[in-house]
Amino acid sequence: MKSATATIQLPESFFSVMKVKDVGKFVRETLAAELYREGKISLGKAKELAGARNKWEMLLILDRKGIPIDYSAEDAEKDVETLKNVLKRE
Repeated sequence: MKSATATIQLPESFFSVMKVKDVGKFVRETLAAELYREGKISLGKAKELAGARNKWEMLLILDRKGIPIDYSAEDAEKDVETLKNVLKRE
């Protein structure tokens, strides 16, 4: 994914309230989660934006932020088939 840099100015007091080690990661995860919640991006795009290693890590990010996951029975069936294929290769 091509990237661009955005700069924002925040009051210093904001950083002491946030209590996060990596502000960039926090902002990326929060933006990805919010855009997903609004239906503006897919789970895959949210994963990419947040810098999550895989779909499951993105699902955990969404869960921590209290965002419901749009996961249908069809999605579950696809995941089961993928898992079966992976296990066959081992």
